Formats: sequence, C-alpha cells, structure tokens
Amino acid sequence: MNPKFEPSLTPLRRATALCVIAIALGACSRDLSAQSTHAAAAGASALAAGADPAPAPGAALPSPAVQAGTAELALRGLPDFSGLVDRYGPAVVNVEVVEKAQAGAGGLQLSPNDPFYDFFRRFGIPAPGEGQRGNVPPARGAGSGFIINSDGYILTNTHVVANADEVTVRLTDRREFPAKVIGADERTDVAVIKINATNLPIVKLGDPARIKPGQWVLAIGSPFGFENSATAGIISATSRSVPGENNYVPFIQTDVAVNPGNSGGPLFNMAGEVIGINSQIFSRTGGFMGVSFAIPIDVARNVGEQLIKTGRVVRGRIGVTIQDVNAQLAESFGLARPHGALVSSVEKDGPAARAGILPGDVILSVGGHAIERYGELSGAIAAMRPGADASLAVWREGKEQNVSVKVAELKEQQQTSARSGKPMPRGTEKPGALGLTVRPLSPEEKEQAKTQGSLVVEEVAGPAQAAEVEPGDIILGINGKRVHTAKELQDATQAAGKNVALLIQRGDAQIFVPLRLP
Repeated sequence: MNPKFEPSLTPLRRATALCVIAIALGACSRDLSAQSTHAAAAGASALAAGADPAPAPGAALPSPAVQAGTAELALRGLPDFSGLVDRYGPAVVNVEVVEKAQAGAGGLQLSPNDPFYDFFRRFGIPAPGEGQRGNVPPARGAGSGFIINSDGYILTNTHVVANADEVTVRLTDRREFPAKVIGADERTDVAVIKINATNLPIVKLGDPARIKPGQWVLAIGSPFGFENSATAGIISATSRSVPGENNYVPFIQTDVAVNPGNSGGPLFNMAGEVIGINSQIFSRTGGFMGVSFAIPIDVARNVGEQLIKTGRVVRGRIGVTIQDVNAQLAESFGLARPHGALVSSVEKDGPAARAGILPGDVILSVGGHAIERYGELSGAIAAMRPGADASLAVWREGKEQNVSVKVAELKEQQQTSARSGKPMPRGTEKPGALGLTVRPLSPEEKEQAKTQGSLVVEEVAGPAQAAEVEPGDIILGINGKRVHTAKELQDATQAAGKNVALLIQRGDAQIFVPLRLP
C-alpha cells in the first residue's frame, strides 16, 4: 500500500502505474525500481505521552460561514473533523526515500523478500531489471508518518524506509529534515525514524481495545504525494487476519479511503487519539474499494518502544501451530460457538509441550483475556517477555481447564517440505463417507516426512474434496483421536456425526480441516 513515485508530477505517472499493480494484490509499497512494497503494520512509543488533549470537534472554527456549515452537519448527525485536522494535522509528516541503484550486468534486481518478487514469479512476468544492463537511476518512494515525541521520533512503516539510502521528512510547514532509521521490524511492518529537531507537534495515542465497528475514524497522510490529505470513514471490523500476512497483527478494518502514500500515516478516533497506523488495502481492481487495514496502536507502541530502546524487538513464543475455529470445527469439538485458537500441532519439547498442551486443544483465553480469533493469540503471546508465565484457558474433550506455559523467545525458523515426491505404492483403501482414498505409508516415507501418521491420501472426492483435502496429505486423526489404519479412520468417521475435524499433515504443517458429512 505504500506509494513509490517520483517527487515531480511527470515521473509520478510511471510510479503510480506500478503502485496499481501492488494495490491489486491487496497492498502497495515501494521497491527498488520506483515501485512499491506492501505493508502490514505500524508502531508507537510511550514517548508520545504528554500530548495536549484534543479540542472538541468544531472548536476554533475560522468563520461564521464555516460555523453554519458545521451546524448543518451536526443537525444531520454527521461528524465535523476540522478541529481534529487543525490540531493534529501538523504532527503528520511526509516521508521521502531514495535508494541508490547499483550499476551491473543484471541491472536493478528485486529481493526475494520483496512482495513484487513473488508477484512477478507467480504470474510469469519478467521482473524489473531482468535482462537489463547498464546504469539504473535511483529508486524514489514516499509514504507517511507521525511524530510521537517532540524531540523528533516518528513512526512509519518498515516497507516505507526498508533499504533506503536517504530518508527525508517534510513537515506541514514545508521544513525538511534528513532522517535516521532507528529501527525497523518486518513482522509488524513498524519502523521508527528520527529527525534532529525540537518543539515539534505530536500526536497522542489511544486505546484500540475500546474501539467498535461503526465508530467514525479519520486518516491523514500523503496519498500519491498530496501531503496532509484527510479522509474519513467508519470502523468496519476489528481483529482481522489478512490473507497472506503474519498473525502477529489483529488488523483494524475500515472503509476509509487509503491509497499509495498513506502507508505509515495515523488513523484517529473522534477524540483525536491515534488508534492505528494505516498499512494496506484490499482491491480487485487496482483502486480503493472500501476495504483498508490499520495496525492497532498498542501493537505499534510495544514495537516502537523496543526499537527506540534496543533497536530490535523481542517476542514470546510457546511452540504451537494454531488455526481459526469455524462453525464446523466448533461443533466437532463441542464448543457452544466458534471462538478461540485451535492447536493443530505442538513443537516437540517446546514450552507448550512441556506444559501438556496437545493437538486438538482450543485455547480460549490468555491471562484472562478472551481469544476470539486465532490471530489474537499470536499477538498476545508475542507481546509477552520470554520467561513470563502465560496463563491459558484450554478447551479439551468438552471441558475447560487452566494451563500455565513458560514463554520462550521467538526465533526465526526455516521451513522445509515433508513431501517425498516418490510414486505412491499400491494397496489403497477407501474409507467411505469422507470420500478419501488412502493407503499406508511405508517406513521410509514416514521417516522422510518426519511424521507420526500412518495413512496418506491418494484420491479425493465428496466432502473431503469440498474441504480442499489434497492428495499427499497425511491423515493423523479425527476429532482429536489418532488413527493409524483405514479401519480406524472408518470407525472414527462413523462415531463423529455430521461434523468432522480431520487432522492432517501437509508439508511441515499440521492443520485441522472441517468436513460436513451428508
């Protein structure tokens, strides 16, 4: 969602066209060839404390004509954002970046970590720089940010400043300052930059836990380079998990018009408090379609404070793979309604395993805070310090129980495929209602796949096909019970009723797949 364009209007057209490609994927951001990279988060620090309170909406209006217009809006029940924009607009900045291209035989190349890299690879389009030779001009991009401390600390998105050789901040009074990147966190897309200035206007931070769908919100940023632009809308939903994104950010969904250049800008509530950082949009056309996403400011605050203090972010982990609970899975596990985070696998000898957590457990709360969506668990655990005790409420076999888990530090882990790629031997059996053709795994296959399962799927039809079970999936169990033979699979299916939670291993991941039987 972050824009990449030349500062002048003419080069802007070329960069804008590239941004349209990124927006069609759900976000736009900057890259090495005047394109964009896509965003996901934002940060804030406790240094924002002490900001002046926001004036009441409509305060200090400039003229009777404007006051009359405000009165009309009030009569219609519509909000007036002018006081908020006047008060906090000066704390929103334009962030311009330059990345110097390297001359070489291959020209300008995209990093495999760049969202555009995967886009061009997936659709078979030559990536910028492929087959090109010679010197390439510097890539320029722009985004937004907001000042959280009067001494010059600014929050923005990581994708706005990633790999930048030069960062320039422009204030609303048109003063410009070179900026230093204090720290950047890729998992949340939160970055902190600093300029050498004092007595700067700042924002104040709010509490995202108090927001509700339907409330009015305001975004201020630099869409397409048009600085200090304000757009308004309502909160559409909270705690959203965005497809393709990490699970450490429970996004705020709004219908606020967000475009390339808004990345890193603040999302305000009607009290003038920043409750989120605008980061992404979802679009099928390449343009804004009424679905935009912001990072809750509490997530950003935690990340920002750590970046300012140490330059890095420490996160907690408990060693589980989790997934969301839909209506079918809730019924399969005896839950009254869909909520919580379903544990699909547990790391061997990890913190959760040592505490007795099992695949099929549904984690309902952490420290007394209810978990409605699985992404909330990831964020809650990640925010805990390593060594802390996480008090979990766990649903197992129709009963709720409490489990304490010692939180460990999250490390980057490399994923490998468990698929063997070898032809499957014969001797298949079809266990009826599920629509699966299965066969036993050979000892060699089990060792190569590093699995405790004994059955592999060869053909898929009926309910299993509708649930997107795939050939090559390894069947581990049904409704929390392990199965090792086709007969055990049949018996477990018959005992499960209409809703079945099929535990499978796909590659290195274990997931529960909900199936509804006829």
